[in-house]
Amino acid sequence: MHIFFILTNNKNGDFMNMDFSEVGVVIYRGLISLVALFLVTKMLGKKQVSQLSLFDYVIGISIGNFAAEMTVNLDTNEINGIVAVLVFGFVAYIVSIATMKSIVLIKFFMGKPTLLIQDGKLLMEGLKKVKFDINDLLEECRGKGYFDISQIAYAVMEINGQLSILPKSEYAPPTLKDLNIKKPKATMCANIIIDGCIMSEALTDMQKNEKWLRHELKTKGVRLEDVLLATLDEEEKLMVYEKNVNVRKYNILE
Repeated sequence: MHIFFILTNNKNGDFMNMDFSEVGVVIYRGLISLVALFLVTKMLGKKQVSQLSLFDYVIGISIGNFAAEMTVNLDTNEINGIVAVLVFGFVAYIVSIATMKSIVLIKFFMGKPTLLIQDGKLLMEGLKKVKFDINDLLEECRGKGYFDISQIAYAVMEINGQLSILPKSEYAPPTLKDLNIKKPKATMCANIIIDGCIMSEALTDMQKNEKWLRHELKTKGVRLEDVLLATLDEEEKLMVYEKNVNVRKYNILE
């Protein structure tokens, strides 16, 4: 706020008149806010914005507001802002733990999914509950790739606001099982080199070591510093992506 007023009132662009002591305070408070938000986010876990429930959203907005106020409002004590962020974060953490053990609390804090289409029939009660009209529903269905709602058996509004759709069996895409096609088993793939740096933990997870990796690179005539990305899967298939060079694919069993 103070910086904004200084910049707008400085019509001649004379930045030498700015109060740089206040700028320093804002920078300091901004860093403190960032650290507090980072710690609270780490505590709450990894959720994408699209996965947030209404309660999570309210908590997130509140915490962000506290952090912003603490940063730019120099008339407030930064300790109060930090305490507010930590308190809201702690409450959110307690609620997340409690809702993992109680269906009742899940319904109270997070809500529950709402049926909008059941057995191919529109449910007006469900639409009213989620504050949807028919145009909103049609738009969501088109976004999921369904331009004809007669192809939909069930549509459910999840607690995070996402629409889940189960198509009627005759409109469902065929699976490999339906087509009697056998596909090789999917395997995990680890990134063992990223931009010339060896990922020791990933390498250990694949039961390999740095000595083995360097030997494989030397055998293939590839320098470590030239590797943009190298991956290794459970079948010991080594994929090397060199910088500015086409991908090379190796099978270390050969």
